[in-house]
Amino acid sequence: MIKQFDSKKYITKEGLEKLKGKLEELITKRQEIANRIEEVKEMGDLSENAEYTEAKEEQGFTEGIILKLEDLINNAVIIDNQDKKMRTVVEVGSHVKVKVNDKEKEYSIVGAIEANPLNGNISNESPLGQALIGKKVGEVVDADAPRGKIRYTILEIK
Repeated sequence: MIKQFDSKKYITKEGLEKLKGKLEELITKRQEIANRIEEVKEMGDLSENAEYTEAKEEQGFTEGIILKLEDLINNAVIIDNQDKKMRTVVEVGSHVKVKVNDKEKEYSIVGAIEANPLNGNISNESPLGQALIGKKVGEVVDADAPRGKIRYTILEIK
């Protein structure tokens, strides 16, 4: 049985377009794999045909990715980063400046699909993202990290 993915996923418009492009590539690849399977079938005995086995495995893998991408696209909630209003609380799509260990850092709160902590994009589902969501400038939050709790002070929300 195939696992159904049904929760809403936050993503930027650009990220959604990338997912749609990847889906189109895989749909094209799906047809190429099907054609390859048909060619191999015409060769005869499939019981010991490594090409056939490989193509069927690739087909299964590709179909799984297509299903996941379709689900992500169908359940995507677009993050509107173009909203110029002054944000008063941290939400998905916010850019947040914080003070941690006497250093200032900036993060963008994004959906898990686009998270890249090394580039400052943290998931709304991560411990830090969850700690920041709903908070205001001046608030102090503690977030779990592998080395223990880390304290962040919110300096600015954009």
